[in-house]
Amino acid sequence: MKKIEAIIRHFKLEEVKDALNAAGVRGMTVTEVRGFGRQKGHTETYRGAEYSVDFLPKVKIEVVVSNEEAPGVINKIMTTARTGQVGDGKIFVTDLADVVRIRTGETSGDAI
Repeated sequence: MKKIEAIIRHFKLEEVKDALNAAGVRGMTVTEVRGFGRQKGHTETYRGAEYSVDFLPKVKIEVVVSNEEAPGVINKIMTTARTGQVGDGKIFVTDLADVVRIRTGETSGDAI
């Protein structure tokens, strides 16, 4: 099993969610996050004063899929979230040792 975490732009969330649903992903967790990478933030002006915004708002999507589904899900996220500009985000893939569904006690693939 793989845990796929994708940090993407806010306005791409619905598009990525719809693409993953169409690909058969049965569940996901979405978190609003802030951070920076190569974008390094930007400056804004408020009431005539300029200030720096170092941490940019992004969205983190987390999904758990089987090893066989992982490459397709990664590709789907990558192609859907891409704008071609700096700041499109990152995808992190982690191996999972086990998953347990709390309600039923199911484990591994049955719990996904």
